[in-house]
Amino acid sequence: MNVREVKKAKGLDITNIVGDVVIRRATVADAPVIAAVRIDSWRATYRGIIPDDYLDGMKVEDSTAIWSRILSATSSAANVFVAEVDGEVLGFAAGMTLKEAKLGYDSELTAIYLEPSVQRAGIGRRLVAHVAATLASAGANNMLVWVLAENRQARQFYEMLGAELLVEQPFSWDGLDLQEAGYGWRTIRVS
Repeated sequence: MNVREVKKAKGLDITNIVGDVVIRRATVADAPVIAAVRIDSWRATYRGIIPDDYLDGMKVEDSTAIWSRILSATSSAANVFVAEVDGEVLGFAAGMTLKEAKLGYDSELTAIYLEPSVQRAGIGRRLVAHVAATLASAGANNMLVWVLAENRQARQFYEMLGAELLVEQPFSWDGLDLQEAGYGWRTIRVS
């Protein structure tokens, strides 16, 4: 049995990625594909956590407008990276330094989403490392991330990267009452 067969047998089905994964800074031109990746990821990951009507009602155009604003802002505090293979964006991650520390942390991983077919292929780890390195070069010492408490896969991912659970608490998102978990890396390096 090869590595792929072992992973598949354990329920860790990943897509073979042909070509080199390139991590680069996102540009405004990436906004539509970032929006599409985010929505695809939400729909695959949050079914059963967030109401289906909310997920089904997400519009790429609305998300594109938000990401266009984010990517056109000139801020040294924020950064967004995309991962692509042969010119196709498969995922993205974003982070920013914080003006005021939250839970004693001075930067935050604000987003990381991958196309469902390439999750568990090592791309997320590379994206987080790029965000962390950029935040460290901007003077950040540590990094915080928030995740829906019911998202076990993401929680395991952050724990695998060395983050520790800091808090679980209720929060509201777009009229939805949810539970979130805050994780943190005491040092900016993500292992």
